[in-house]
Amino acid sequence: MLHRLSIRNYAIIDKLDIEFCERMNIITGETGAGKSILVGALSLILGERADTKVLYTAEEKCILEADFDITGYSLNTFFTQHELDFEPHTIIRREINQSGKSRAFINDTPVTLNVLKELGEKLVNLHNQHETLELTKAGFQLNVIDTLAKNSALLNQYSSLFQIYKKEQRRFVELVEQNNTASTELDYLNFQLNELNEAKLETHEQQDLETEQNMLTNVEEITRAVQMAQQILSNAELNILDQMNEVQNQLKSVKNLNKDIFILSERIRSAQEEFKDISNEFDSVQENTTPDPERLEEITARLSLIYRLQKKHNVSTAEELLKTQTELEVKVNSVNISSNQIAEFKHALEKQFKELVALAEQLHTSREKVLREFQNNIVVLLTKVGMPNAAFRVDIRKNDTQHLIQSGLSEIKFLFSANKGFAPLEIKEVASGGELSRLILCVKSLLADSAALPTMLFDEIDAGISGEVAYKVGEIMKKLSRNHQIIAITHLPQIARTADLHLFIYKEATSGKTLTRIKELKGEDRILEIAKMLSGEKPTDAAMANARELVA
Repeated sequence: MLHRLSIRNYAIIDKLDIEFCERMNIITGETGAGKSILVGALSLILGERADTKVLYTAEEKCILEADFDITGYSLNTFFTQHELDFEPHTIIRREINQSGKSRAFINDTPVTLNVLKELGEKLVNLHNQHETLELTKAGFQLNVIDTLAKNSALLNQYSSLFQIYKKEQRRFVELVEQNNTASTELDYLNFQLNELNEAKLETHEQQDLETEQNMLTNVEEITRAVQMAQQILSNAELNILDQMNEVQNQLKSVKNLNKDIFILSERIRSAQEEFKDISNEFDSVQENTTPDPERLEEITARLSLIYRLQKKHNVSTAEELLKTQTELEVKVNSVNISSNQIAEFKHALEKQFKELVALAEQLHTSREKVLREFQNNIVVLLTKVGMPNAAFRVDIRKNDTQHLIQSGLSEIKFLFSANKGFAPLEIKEVASGGELSRLILCVKSLLADSAALPTMLFDEIDAGISGEVAYKVGEIMKKLSRNHQIIAITHLPQIARTADLHLFIYKEATSGKTLTRIKELKGEDRILEIAKMLSGEKPTDAAMANARELVA
């Protein structure tokens, strides 16, 4: 339950601290004193968005803090899931600075607004005029039935599987599209792959062929150069080898007399051997360098094929062509693999769909089982709140299994008529504002035990009602407060009389500013306030007596 609410620098509130009781909390007060501001402050604490307009003083930040006693709320999983410290007295804080940026904290740990809102929905059920309109919406109506049917676990199981199914379904469509595209290209892919396979390319082949082609193209020039080299080395009258022999003859008589000359002579001898070997190699080169037009034509044709394939595939080497060949093999094979995957995928989706339909059928059956009792109970409560001739019915329809949605197969419509002799129609078409307020109260009184909402806040649920009807509405709310904390903002004495804690909001002018203040009313102060609600600012003795009777 909400134990304490602290407000700093919000709207026309500079500083306010409110403590609530665990049962019926009634808030009354002057028009414009700030009753709705309290709801706005609590809404911010529960995760609603804010801006700088909430600041009372622009130079300071707004701080809103609420202390909830969550003993027995079974929220340990939520706190563990979001890595928060669990405390029986959990403190939620919102801070809004001058630029409109806000921060949220749960037990001093920073959290996102989404996390804050998720926790807020577990702590407080806020009923205002906006939520009255929610009663006309199909999603809200279906949620009411699921709450009464205690479908939470089954609905979570179905919703989780439904999300997985829709995700897998999208993947399946993408896979089919990819496979269709690949199948369309398969003939062309096979043509390209066969062309490369027939080429029988080898690593480094292009480089070797280009080298050989260059040699065969320049046979005459190579032969001429080799012959000239041979001439210089050994064939001319003054060739290198003969001159080196002459050098050795000159050194022969003295090389043993001088160590350095001996070493130089040996080096010359070694060079002679190297030059002789080079001369023999030139002979071999000359023998192997012969014109071969047929081989040259063969190489040119092979290289032309390689160059054509390179240009076609936008690459520059035979190695890249081999890589392209491998990639084409993968693509061609993937088309066949995808076909198998599609068949397996389709089978898995069909299995998931059958599981979904089975769960949706269970949900629908579970919903149908609670309708008769729900309808009867609503009619009884409507009679208690001043609508003895009202009719209420829930129209439920099961969609075709091919139209599964997030909530299953069921479509729900609440049908209502306030007057005898008129067939029930959809709520949004026939219910007035006052009738909607009483109807939502009846619904919530039935939901209270099933929904496990510890704190229920009613913001002027008494709009459009008065007299005996207001008295009965107060009775229902009082009954609700036996098991749930109720906070109700009202302007009717018939409802104010039910308070276990009566808070009065008023305005106070100080230093040229209007501020909101709050105080608890007890004893004669409370009697006086209810009397004013009955007859005006200056209540008569009769009004005071009436107020005493109401409170008693």
